[in-house]
Formats: sequence, structure tokens, C-alpha cells
Amino acid sequence: MIIDPKEASRLENLWAGEFGDAYTLRNQPNSRRAIFWKKTLSETKPKNILEVGCNQGGNLRWISQMMPPKNVYGVDINESALGVLKKDFPGVNALWSQARELPFRDGYFEAVFTAGVLIHQPTATLRRVMGEIVRCSKRHVFCLEYFSQTNEEILYRGHKGALFKRDYGQLYLKWFPNLRLRKTGFLGKDQGWDDVTFWLFEKKGK
Repeated sequence: MIIDPKEASRLENLWAGEFGDAYTLRNQPNSRRAIFWKKTLSETKPKNILEVGCNQGGNLRWISQMMPPKNVYGVDINESALGVLKKDFPGVNALWSQARELPFRDGYFEAVFTAGVLIHQPTATLRRVMGEIVRCSKRHVFCLEYFSQTNEEILYRGHKGALFKRDYGQLYLKWFPNLRLRKTGFLGKDQGWDDVTFWLFEKKGK
């Protein structure tokens, strides 16, 4: 798989710096997300879980109230956001890591997910990031992302190559045939989400 290191580093540096800090300040946790997580965790029943791109814990704070915090993990490249998560929820495992090279062994987690993270991956690194997510999951993979039937780039706060709408569900199924789609749906602003589509996958044979 060919990776463009310059493009990957450009976006990682963007999110690790002041641009990412501003994102953290703008996006405060929304309590309405707790309803989605209660339903999803009751259906999947993971013993441990990883969020790739967890920021300050807008999802993990609810998840950690529904399962032992020691079994809840999050990785991000923005140190300020991780600092907030560690301060507010010290029992959660908050770690610095690039999404394209996760520091976990194969199948370490029963569930791995992203929420508004794949949309910020350039084409050059997207498959690698998704592959790492699949690799680290023993059973469930799911994502909550902006949807488009075609690859649609959107100018994001003055930056090009920083936000893409795609059919992430179809890409998971195309690139990783060991996955099967269990569920998909739409989550609007009234539910605590920014009009995203979610896809829940399960590894075949599990």
C-alpha cells in the first residue's frame, strides 16, 4: 500500500496544533449522545473498546459510565485534548497515537470505532487507517461519518484536503471482505450528532 508521508504529516500536524486545539474548544460534549451509546453497547456488549480520534472524550465519557473505565481506550494526536480527557476521566486509557499506526496487537479490542475522523483522512492514507482499525478489532468495527455516494471534498475552515464525504460503509466492505454489515442509520443534530451516518460491522465467523 502506497502512503504519502507528506500529506499524512501535513494533516496530523494540523490537528495536533492550534487548529486542533480550536476544534476541541468548539466541540463540547453533548449529553444526548449517551442514548446512542447505551443502545449500541447493549447490542454489541464489548468487554473493551477503542475510539480512534477520541479528542477530549465526547464519546468516551458516556461509554466509560456504561462499562469499566479501565476497559475504555482512546487515542488522539492532540495533546491538549488528551489532557482534558485524562483530567476529567482519569480511569480511561487516553493515549497519543497516529491513526495510521495503532500501538495495539491484532484483535486486542472487541470493538473499535471512529466518529468524525475518517472524514479528515486524505485518500492517500484512508485505507491504511481503516486497515489499522480492522486489524485491532476482534469482533466489531463501526464508524459515524459524513456520507456521500461519491468522494466529495469540502473546504474546511479555509483548509483544502482536510474534509471528505464518502460512502465509508461501502469502502469497509470493499477493502475488508472479512466484515459484514450489521446495521446502518442516520444521526441528526437533535440526537447530539452533526448529521452523520453510522455503520456497524461484525467480523465474519464471530
